[in-house]
Amino acid sequence: MNLLKALMMTILCAFPIMNQSDAQDGLAGDAQLAAAGSASQHLGPQEKPQAGDPLDGRVIVVDPGHGGTAEYDDFRVGPAGEREEWINLRVALKLREMLQKRNAKVIMTRTEDVEVELAERGQLAVGNEADAFISVHHNATADPEVNFPIVYFHGNASENQASVMLARAMADRMKQYLFEGTGPVSVVSDHTIFPAAGTGVLRNSYGIPGVIVEASFFTHPEEEQRLRDPDYNRLEAEAYVMALEDFFFQRHPDILEKYSTVQLPPFEVFQEAERMEPAAKRWKEDYLEGMRLMDSDADLEKALELLTRSVRSFPDSWVAGQAHAARAEIIERLGRKEEAETIRRRVAEFYIVP
Repeated sequence: MNLLKALMMTILCAFPIMNQSDAQDGLAGDAQLAAAGSASQHLGPQEKPQAGDPLDGRVIVVDPGHGGTAEYDDFRVGPAGEREEWINLRVALKLREMLQKRNAKVIMTRTEDVEVELAERGQLAVGNEADAFISVHHNATADPEVNFPIVYFHGNASENQASVMLARAMADRMKQYLFEGTGPVSVVSDHTIFPAAGTGVLRNSYGIPGVIVEASFFTHPEEEQRLRDPDYNRLEAEAYVMALEDFFFQRHPDILEKYSTVQLPPFEVFQEAERMEPAAKRWKEDYLEGMRLMDSDADLEKALELLTRSVRSFPDSWVAGQAHAARAEIIERLGRKEEAETIRRRVAEFYIVP
C-alpha cells in the first residue's frame, strides 16, 4: 500500500462514521432562471472597492432552509424534538442582524416558519443582483455519532470558481468556530447528491456566488442541545460573517455558463430512504476494505464493487472524492481508460480540497 493510502487509513480511523447530508432538492427547470434574467452577465470580477469594510454596501440574500413543514415532514427533527427549519431561521436572523450592523443590505427569503418555493428563493438573489447567496441548513442522519460540516456549490467547479471560493471560506470558518479547528469537512458540488440537476435554490440563483451551508448535525444529541442555545446560534452566524468578509476581501472570477467546459454523465446515488438501509451505513467500512483489496489484481472487481457502494451510499462524505479516485485507478487497470478519465474529471469538478 502506498504512502497516500496509508495516510488516508490513519486519518479515517481517527474520526467516527458519518452519514447523509440533507441538502435541498428541487427540479425546477433552468428556464425559470432565464426568465428572471441572466445573473452571470452582471457578475464579473469583484469591482467594488476593497478599502474599508468589505461588507459595506453588499447585497446578501440569506435563505433559512425549509420552513413550515412540521405537519408532514418527520425527517428533519432531532432526538429531543428540535426541527431543522427552526434552527435555520434562528441562525439566519442572527446573521441578518450582524450583517446589517456592517451596513450590508440583507434580503431574507423568509422570516417566519413558512414554506417558500425553491425557485422563489433563488430568484430573489437574481432579481436583486445579490453579491452572495447563503442558504442556511443543518444536517440529519440515522447515525447519532455523526457531526461535521458540509458546504455545497452548484455545478462544475471550473465554471463556478467564485462559489467554490465562498464555499472554502465558509468551510474554514465553520471548522474554526464550531469544531475548534479540527475534524473533517466536505466542500462538494450539489451534483454529488442530486446528479441530474443539483439543488433547486443554487440552480435558480446560478450566476451569483452561492452556497448551501450544512453547519452540523442536529441528529447528534449533544449538538442538538447546542443548537437550541441562542449563543451557539450566534457563534455560527458569526462564522458566516467572517467567511463573507474573507470572501469579499478577494477578487473572484466570472461565473461561466453552465456546462460550457464539461457536462458529466450523472452518477446515480442513494437518496434518503436508501441511505438509511444497513448496507448504506457501511460506507466507511466499504471504503477501507475496497482500498485494501485494490492492492491485489485478483481482488480488483470486489474492490470496485465496495468503493462504488461507498460513494453511492454517502456521495458527499469527506472520503467520497478519494473513493472515486480509487475507482478510476481500478477501472484503468481493468482496461477502461476512457471511463477512468471521466471519473477523474468528476473528482476534479465535484470534490474540492477545503
